Amino acid sequence: MSSSPFDTRNAIFLAAVCGQTYSQFDNQDGTFVLPHGYRLIASFKASSFMGSEAWFGFITESADRIIIAFRGTNTRPEWISNSIARQTPYPFLSDSGLVHSGFLDIYRTARKSILSALRKLPEDRKLFITGHSLGGALATLCAVDVAANSKFKSPVVYTYASPRVGNPKFAMRFNNLLSGRHRIYNNNDLVPGLPPLVYRSPKTDRTYFYVHVKKGFELSFQNGSVSANHSLPSYFDQLAKLNPAYTREMCSRNPGFCPV
Repeated sequence: MSSSPFDTRNAIFLAAVCGQTYSQFDNQDGTFVLPHGYRLIASFKASSFMGSEAWFGFITESADRIIIAFRGTNTRPEWISNSIARQTPYPFLSDSGLVHSGFLDIYRTARKSILSALRKLPEDRKLFITGHSLGGALATLCAVDVAANSKFKSPVVYTYASPRVGNPKFAMRFNNLLSGRHRIYNNNDLVPGLPPLVYRSPKTDRTYFYVHVKKGFELSFQNGSVSANHSLPSYFDQLAKLNPAYTREMCSRNPGFCPV
């Protein structure tokens, strides 16, 4: 299992990719902007709590890499799914601990489409899995599944503003299985602090324990509101400061691709 160190260009580029998952949702026909050199492999939908199917992300490829990208929360049923923080066993790898039931329920509805698309792709390309907010949680669940149940054994994960996904055992399994893992968060963003470390379910009266997967990459910015401290464009702007020249070139080369 080879390591994949944090790369600022990857972090900036994949943040822009995540931004396009929101464009996909906003456009009724699911269209969005792909960067130069990439082609769309598949768009996929998922369902949240008592919600109809909606666009939740896509798979794209270039000559040397494949990207799976997940969207964050955009509808009321998705907020309800976020609140279902009781835990259930992770079903796609044995003895892998407990995970957030609401997140898992959403991922299940997209899983078949994702794994089916991956089976048709060449395994010599590097696979990246990414997502913002709820999408970061879905990317975390997906990465373990892909590493355990597909030919892509070493996906690289970049998440942004992800909430906690599971209990200590799940986090340990994730950390042991995936060496290329980068959880980017703003220390003034409330969402990465959810669910709390100790969560008592009001319905079951059971107590659940949550921890983050490793490895965290901390940003620190204060944009004046809860939403501004969490938004994908805010994360993109902060990451862009790490390599302004690359960001300018990327955005200039790909009109409409960068978050605003």
